[in-house]
Amino acid sequence: MKKIFKILAYVVATVVLLAIIGIAFVNFTYPKVKHAPDLAIEKTSDRVARGAYLANHVTVCVDCHSTRDFSLLSGPIVPGTLGAGGDIFDQSMGFPGVFYAKNITPAGISAYTDGELFRLITTGVTNEGRAMFPLMPYSYYGKMDPEDIFDIIAYIRSLDPVENEVPESKADFPVNIILKTIPKDGSPMDKPEKSDLVAYGKYLTNAASCVECHTPVNQQGVILPDKLYSGGRDFAFPDGSVVRSSNLTQDAETGIGGWTEGMFVGKFKQYLDSGYQVPKVAPGEFNTIMPWMMYAGMEEDDLKAIYAYLKTIEPMPNNVVKFSPPVSSE
Repeated sequence: MKKIFKILAYVVATVVLLAIIGIAFVNFTYPKVKHAPDLAIEKTSDRVARGAYLANHVTVCVDCHSTRDFSLLSGPIVPGTLGAGGDIFDQSMGFPGVFYAKNITPAGISAYTDGELFRLITTGVTNEGRAMFPLMPYSYYGKMDPEDIFDIIAYIRSLDPVENEVPESKADFPVNIILKTIPKDGSPMDKPEKSDLVAYGKYLTNAASCVECHTPVNQQGVILPDKLYSGGRDFAFPDGSVVRSSNLTQDAETGIGGWTEGMFVGKFKQYLDSGYQVPKVAPGEFNTIMPWMMYAGMEEDDLKAIYAYLKTIEPMPNNVVKFSPPVSSE
């Protein structure tokens, strides 16, 4: 019997030692991405204007990196918080840790070179070599035209500086180890010509990371590749209510297969109507994380291109229950 326990002890010790070696290997060798490029981005008015359009209405960087008022429908940005960061994403919302959106105003990114910002946005690796949790969809930004990323950098450099010290994010174990292996070098592409409607729409849809929210995920939070754009991903509010993304496939019954181009564009542009008043939302009532007011500022031709691309998505029936109120404790 003593011999059996001795053998078991050796086995356990070996497993523990291998685990320690594996963790040490990951810690010392990952993330594996190239060094930050040597960049000096000229902050021209055209670059800043294009970057403002992208960051506010396509990639919607300011969505997470500002404070949103969810006492109103769609959580419009609180004035004075643009780019200041501090938004929290934690276990109550289904995340494996506590993650904070960083301050991306000049007050928060002054320690970054342009090349370091480019690497951060396109690979998820900080100027200190740390891997970011992919709450920021850097894998999608890494597929964008570098010129568009340069424009975004020029824009955030132009924001009014806001002093806001944001806490460090902290992933739960073992995600804090796995996280280091996620960043990869980007695979940038040239932006398609606008005349190639479907290709340009696909490019914009990637930049907006539509598939990330509009695809269900597994228990590890990884999107299911056989259900792309079929909707139904859960997004929990701190009060316990849950909103789910819409089906964007061409299924006529549960998706947008019956939508015309005008209906699609109008769905966004209604929020820019001069008579539109943002409705107040009481705790526990329906709300949405979809930043409608931000996407409403997208150019009509860009929305039409996205519609043209979505028309190529195969129908996939998925009858999404859009909202579940908090479960009463009574």
